[in-house]
Amino acid sequence: MPGKSLIEELPEIVKRGKREYEKFIQRLQSDNKMSLQTNEYVLPSRDKSGLFRGKIRQCCPPDTTNDTTCDIDNWFNRLVYGDNIFVMQALLNGDEKTGLPSMRGAIDLIYIDPPFDSKADYRTKITLPTGDIEARPAVIDQFAYSDTWKNGTVSYLEMLYPRLMLMRDLLSEKGSIYVHIGSQTSHYVKIIMDDIFGKNQMVSEIVWNYGTPSGGRAAGTKMVKTHEYILHYTKNYSNRIEHKIYLPYSEKYIQDRFTNIDENGRAYQTRKRNDGTIEKQYLDESLGVPLSTVWVDIKPTYAMHLVKRAKEETGYATQKPEALLERIIKASSNENSIVADFFGGSGTTAAVAEKLGRRWITSDIGKPSVMIMRKRLIDNEAKPFLYHSIGDYQREAFVATNEIKRVSDLARVVMNLYGAKPFIGDDIPANYGQMGRTLVIVDSPNKITSAATINNAIKARESFMGGWSKVIVLGWNFSFDIAEKLQHMDKSQIEVLVIPPDLMDLLKKKDYKELVESGRVRFSSLQYLTVKKPIVKQSVTEPDKQDITIELDNYVLLSPDVLPLDDKNKELVQKVIAENPLDLIEYWSIDPEYDGTTFRSVWQDYRENTANDGDGLRVTRSVTLTVKHNPHRKICVKAVDVFGFESQTVVDLK
Repeated sequence: MPGKSLIEELPEIVKRGKREYEKFIQRLQSDNKMSLQTNEYVLPSRDKSGLFRGKIRQCCPPDTTNDTTCDIDNWFNRLVYGDNIFVMQALLNGDEKTGLPSMRGAIDLIYIDPPFDSKADYRTKITLPTGDIEARPAVIDQFAYSDTWKNGTVSYLEMLYPRLMLMRDLLSEKGSIYVHIGSQTSHYVKIIMDDIFGKNQMVSEIVWNYGTPSGGRAAGTKMVKTHEYILHYTKNYSNRIEHKIYLPYSEKYIQDRFTNIDENGRAYQTRKRNDGTIEKQYLDESLGVPLSTVWVDIKPTYAMHLVKRAKEETGYATQKPEALLERIIKASSNENSIVADFFGGSGTTAAVAEKLGRRWITSDIGKPSVMIMRKRLIDNEAKPFLYHSIGDYQREAFVATNEIKRVSDLARVVMNLYGAKPFIGDDIPANYGQMGRTLVIVDSPNKITSAATINNAIKARESFMGGWSKVIVLGWNFSFDIAEKLQHMDKSQIEVLVIPPDLMDLLKKKDYKELVESGRVRFSSLQYLTVKKPIVKQSVTEPDKQDITIELDNYVLLSPDVLPLDDKNKELVQKVIAENPLDLIEYWSIDPEYDGTTFRSVWQDYRENTANDGDGLRVTRSVTLTVKHNPHRKICVKAVDVFGFESQTVVDLK
């Protein structure tokens, strides 16, 4: 018997989606509410010379001071790392600690460009220096995100339904939502949007015709796809924000119509009114052609060199052009409106919202995406913004799973994915397993893997079941003291690996056995950063201040062999690690007045920044900051490597 068709499945998809939505809404009324954790307060100030003597802005995020000089209405734009279903719950809750009111009914425009159910895996390219001046830089691929789903389009629509319902709650009464979608699922998505927002709330179905077939794309017998859909719905059709958009007349239209020239040299055409009188329409007073629902004048990012917009290209696989978002934001929001994008990708929505004087919130579950967005906003000299993650993210992701109910069951799943064999027995911890003579311990998503965890693992290696040659700890969340602890440990006896942060998401998308067989799940090494002892001198230009020179020392990947790379690329990365590990740093930033709680990023450098030394493949290694005297100074340095892993180190100059 053939399975149900998607039309037959739709009622069940809607029921399950509503049940999941109700579960999240009920949680909003409980004491166990979702919250945002502030990872970084970014005051964009990219390195331009290697000597930073510019004024360090003193405005601070609301969880550290009452200072409100950053924005007249206390608003902080926000970049959030994590699953958007948790992000939206946190926004509905609001958060006093970060000065975030409940966003229920507060967002005027939501644009999302979710995966298209394209059955593809998307990747981003990493360019690394090879150490040989005459050789070309090496290019390797890294995984960005997967657009494949466990039960095909059914799973895809089940993912989307409760998220669209939460977006409806976040929209203001005058708000609009634009859903950018491909032909694979556009018709099904339209049906569920009719169900969620109401059929009468649909404004238009926009066809973005982004090009014409040419070259290799025109080869073959199959018709070439050159369009995508954008579904536009509102919260309240008659009350929506709507600004009419006009496009310039074509040269041919002008030549054919505006054929008359007056005594002042102004071009015009004549028109006969209904009462028979003749009127003049001047070209320089004409608004242009009203925008239609078929957009043919905006090129995709891969063709930007044709329209001289290449500067905005980030290399992100599914990046959308700024002109597309500019049109949407201008059409359906006002200056100072809040604009949101919960599938942030390359950050085009936030970047354009910033330029157009809108406030913004953006999020993504992918580390490569968040890294690109943060650099892009800094490069565009955005206003200060907060970079958040979901508080207790892994625990929340575990609670939200429907198939794995107990922490002990999750530990066994992780063990099998790693390739270890769980121990069986009532008197043996459920999170213990083995690989030959190696003991494997899986930490809980509810816990922080710390220096104390390492001490306990070492004791287990020595005494559990007679002792082991090595112990490996697989963890979800890590304390800052663990890197310092590991620096002094024998790597042949103990190793700490990171469980993939998107594992819960993968388990929803793919069958567990398929994941085990594919070897797709890779456990990355825990990394750490070291800096040289800062040099403090009296400032030569400002007597009441100090010049502090901060220089990167080393970057360590404890086990680069576990990176998700083929042998050729792995060998290349290992060569970089051996010869110059700091070449792996993608981005680093400094807080010279670290308070132990909130990292205030007042200086940043990243590989594509060529304003300082012209080298787009490496970050600058040192910087001198001019700061006020402080006898109790703590300096915090953060770094992100090319794979998206973050490290942090604190230097106490007290």
